[in-house]
Amino acid sequence: MKIEKNSVVAIDYTLKDDAGETLDSSAGQEPLHYMHGHNNIVDGLEKALDGKDVGDKLTVTVTPKDGYGERDEKKILKVESSALPKEMAPEIGMQVAAEGPSGDVVPLWITAVEGASVTLDGNHPMAGKTLHFTVEVKSIRAASEEELNHGHVHGPGGAH
Repeated sequence: MKIEKNSVVAIDYTLKDDAGETLDSSAGQEPLHYMHGHNNIVDGLEKALDGKDVGDKLTVTVTPKDGYGERDEKKILKVESSALPKEMAPEIGMQVAAEGPSGDVVPLWITAVEGASVTLDGNHPMAGKTLHFTVEVKSIRAASEEELNHGHVHGPGGAH
């Protein structure tokens, strides 16, 4: 079976930046399971995996455009720490969720805490970075009806 839309795919991967520093890896863990064609992984990696088979190994370079996007300085804002939930002790790197203008949930990352102000960044931490993946396809199967309805993997290695 080849990887195509609606396939549930398991991959072992290592992700590095331009300097060769490992940013993420499945080494020593379960493979990453995702549903192909449902935006469960970055677009550039998903496109490179299309049509691959179990056992295929590949090296993929993903530009920011096909990864987490370019950085947008308009997505950075400073707020008073009193605007955050009272029980929260803000720390750099912490992810918070806010309601966007259209009511959708928007992830923000705390990038600075200075006195009574907190800097929130709506850019993904890997935005603007070129991503270098080494990948091995471990398994491929057809998605279940429930997985198709939900748009993501269920069961071992996936959401339940």
